[in-house]
Amino acid sequence: MTESARLEDRWAVFDRWGPYGLLLLGAVLAWATTDALGMSTGERRTAGALTAGAVAVELWWGVRSRTRPPGPSAAGIRQYVLRWGLGFALTWLNPLFAFYAVIGYFSTERLLPRALRKAGLCATAVTLAGSQSGGLPPHDGLGWTLFGALLAANGVLVLLFGHFADLEEDRGRARVATIAELERTNTALQHALDENAALHSQLLVQAREAGVADERRRLAAEIHDTLAQGLTGIIAQLQVAANTPDPAAGRDRLDRALALARESLGEARRSVHNLAPVALADGGLPEALKRTVTEWGERTDVRAQFTVTGTAEPLHDEIAATLLRIAQEALSNTARHAGATRAGVTLSYMGDEVTVDIRDDGRGFDPLAVPAHTSAGGFGLDGMRARAERVAGSLTVESEPGGGTAVSARVPLVRHDP
Repeated sequence: MTESARLEDRWAVFDRWGPYGLLLLGAVLAWATTDALGMSTGERRTAGALTAGAVAVELWWGVRSRTRPPGPSAAGIRQYVLRWGLGFALTWLNPLFAFYAVIGYFSTERLLPRALRKAGLCATAVTLAGSQSGGLPPHDGLGWTLFGALLAANGVLVLLFGHFADLEEDRGRARVATIAELERTNTALQHALDENAALHSQLLVQAREAGVADERRRLAAEIHDTLAQGLTGIIAQLQVAANTPDPAAGRDRLDRALALARESLGEARRSVHNLAPVALADGGLPEALKRTVTEWGERTDVRAQFTVTGTAEPLHDEIAATLLRIAQEALSNTARHAGATRAGVTLSYMGDEVTVDIRDDGRGFDPLAVPAHTSAGGFGLDGMRARAERVAGSLTVESEPGGGTAVSARVPLVRHDP
């Protein structure tokens, strides 16, 4: 429970039982001083009846308060006026009953609307000033002078404290409004974050689906460029071997067919190994890229180097697969078109982004002069750019004839799902 809630609970207890305690205190002191103050029998009976009436009123309002909402209302105004009237009448009979009348100072904020609070406080001040001056009504000019001075002093204090109470209430309302605005802002921010997370998840799902289609196209292109051509060559060699009458020539054709078959088998194994689930199965993206670069260098006789910068973090499967595919495609383009002697791949973790840079010292080309759909760097660049954009990333290419090529893929750093 917060401090404000505990304070509200204490005020609720005082509102419930405070009037009874103050009325009991005033009654005990009044009855103890009836002779000293010269109260007549009729005044005593009247005081007793008013005291019983005050108890009945407090009981009645205590029952009503359980069924009506807290705060100023028409019923609260009636309660305040009736309580003030009883307190004023009792104090008129005996000044010590002012202990009960003082409850008016504590109940104005809870029973009266703001426009009537100062009037209510001044009315209570009249009762207390009469008690402090020796009782109502004053008996002579000095008594009236004392009553006036005490009333003025009580009125000034009441207005001063009422002003402070209004300021505190204004500050309280401002705090409540600020807290409500902050809650609305936090709620809106949480909704925005939830929507952003949902959109990001949808983006990754779409990227996965598009990646599957891209992978099919890539495999189709590789089968056409390598396996299909290899099988065509094998068939051609076998046909020649079957039709030649020269055994030596036939054996030579068979050897060529066997070499083509082995080469095609190697290409098939490489294509399968480069599938993202296989390449990423035994470790994260750094390990997969390192193996890819090492095997590519051994296969092409190009001196290849792999580097990691920043603190490596586990990436979402789609992010890791996208970067691995881009690196594989860039290295494939280097092997086919660049004529390079050196190549380097750098994986960089940079705060909320991760990049892969592929560089070579090959012959280079003019990116603006190569149509996006052509195979000379174009089909691969187009596919790599599409892969990066599907996960809210980007791809840049820097190259010039004779100056080598640098491909850089930049994507958001989305961590692996737990």
